Amino acid sequence: MSDRIDTGPLQLGERAPNFVLDAITREGKIAIDDFRGEKPVLVGLYRGLHCPFCRRHIATISQLAPALSAKGIESLTVVNTPIERARLYIRYHPMVGLLAASDPERASHRAFGLPNMQLTEGESALPHKVSMSDVKSMRVDLPGEMPEPMDPFAALEYLNKKDNYNINEADQQMIATGVGQLVGQFLLDRDGVVRWTFSELLDGGLCARPNSEAMMSVASHMGQ
Repeated sequence: MSDRIDTGPLQLGERAPNFVLDAITREGKIAIDDFRGEKPVLVGLYRGLHCPFCRRHIATISQLAPALSAKGIESLTVVNTPIERARLYIRYHPMVGLLAASDPERASHRAFGLPNMQLTEGESALPHKVSMSDVKSMRVDLPGEMPEPMDPFAALEYLNKKDNYNINEADQQMIATGVGQLVGQFLLDRDGVVRWTFSELLDGGLCARPNSEAMMSVASHMGQ
């Protein structure tokens, strides 16, 4: 699998590389090449189920799955969560129509050019590194879910408590090596060419939500 971290996230018109991962919501493997030549696919690459923002993104995509399917578009969710931990979560939080894969090594993220942003005590050089002081100065706002805007770390803690999500050893291992992994979504046509994309931080700030309406507008011209 190729690695394009130095180049940055895949852009419109670029052909997505293949990756092969363990499936979470079914047995066997899932690959980008499974869809190539067959149907368009929305690929969502997330930090992992330990991230409450990612869980909310995934739930939104699950809700959009019927509309995407009606247009002949598949949706593939990739999480940086070990497969047994991911399967346990999905067992107790089932999402209709969710096709998901496990990538604890974040190989798919590197292949699609999403940086694993490093936290430093020095100066920021976004999107590859950010100082702790700059992170603390950022504010995340989820109206209706949080009492007020919070810095990302405080928001993570608040939302995990709200969701009753208990961080276990598997989650801690993912956080230790990928707390700064950036999230991205890529809508690929039948040939695997990017037709719409969203990259966290680059397209809307840290923990930003993708614009589902914009994505569905593009999807409406790509289906059957």
